[in-house]
Amino acid sequence: MMNTHVDEASELVQFPIQRTCPFAIPPVYTKFREESPVSQVVLPDGGKAWLVTKYEDVRAVMSNPKLSSDRRKKDFPVVVPGQNAALSKHAPFMIILDDPEHAELRRPVISEFSVRRVAALKPRIQEIVDGFIDDMLKLPKPVDLNQVFSLPVPSLLVSEILGMPFEGHEYFMELAEVLLRRTTDEQGRIDISVKLRQYMDKLVEEKIDNPGDDLLSRQIELQRQQGGIDRPGLASLCLLVLLAGHETTANMINLGVFSMLTKPELLAEIKADPSKTPKAVDELLRFYTIPDFGAHRLAMEDVEIGGVLIRKGEAVIASTFAANRDPAVFDDPEELDFSRDARHHVAFGYGPHQCLGQNLGRVELQVVFDTLFRRLPDLRLAVPAEELSFKSDALVYGLYSLPVTW
Repeated sequence: MMNTHVDEASELVQFPIQRTCPFAIPPVYTKFREESPVSQVVLPDGGKAWLVTKYEDVRAVMSNPKLSSDRRKKDFPVVVPGQNAALSKHAPFMIILDDPEHAELRRPVISEFSVRRVAALKPRIQEIVDGFIDDMLKLPKPVDLNQVFSLPVPSLLVSEILGMPFEGHEYFMELAEVLLRRTTDEQGRIDISVKLRQYMDKLVEEKIDNPGDDLLSRQIELQRQQGGIDRPGLASLCLLVLLAGHETTANMINLGVFSMLTKPELLAEIKADPSKTPKAVDELLRFYTIPDFGAHRLAMEDVEIGGVLIRKGEAVIASTFAANRDPAVFDDPEELDFSRDARHHVAFGYGPHQCLGQNLGRVELQVVFDTLFRRLPDLRLAVPAEELSFKSDALVYGLYSLPVTW
């Protein structure tokens, strides 16, 4: 058995655990899951946390009201420098709050990401994807798919959903990329948070004066009817939607394209039958589980997870990445299998904080993969796969660039 009950932090595994291969889960996750699924790890600031790695235990963590999501609380696990100081520059994001505060912020925007709303958006998503492919085809080859397609597609879509001008997306994307690096120092994270807050404050003020048919305008009107406009809260909502809506989707586009170009048998499946693309999307989401840092909790009472007693005041980290590779739930989990029904994965989280935008993300990815490979059937990598640069130092896994040609 792995010794997890030790006093010296130097004997504990350091968290975050870095990915060294795009296709393989770090062996330490598998070792933990098999030998000691609830084990202590040491965090960058020297604090300790319980790392939970089995699927059923991870879902138990994310749905247990005794485990708080509120990052403002003392002793909440810190995984990057400046985490708390940066968060203090904004009104609290709904995802870092507990109910009832979390539910009160979430309820007014649920309908913006419903299945019906996303279905109505699908024609526009198709137009956006085709438009950026049209532009890409005019460029000299090779191109960096990340810059000319993967990032701008979700950025334009989420900009339109919020009602913000697309012209500022490059400024936002540059700031967001640095913010989401684990290696960004405390002051750098604080400075970026301040700039992003100022950017969103300005957007909210402009939308108050000039409302439109968009999410932000509808939230402003709803708050006005209820007696007052929460400007800081709206700015935080916009920032959350932008960060969650462009960075994750862009990285999944890159990883999906990379997977299908390096494993052509997978691409052949959806080319032959596009009705398989929805399953392929969920399998890619399960396999990569790119945002593996969101499920952090703080025990507000003693609670038992996976047979281990977690004391009040102790930190917990639920690894959705390890959970999505759990062989007790997914047969041959290390294989990328487009015929698998993986919709019960936890890449979007689980419980009260499950990702609001999951319907949108799924449809975006389906449209992107079907359209991209239909219009560029001979798309291929422009460099050897081993030369690609993966985001092993980021809070959201992905690729920094993806040179392609056709």
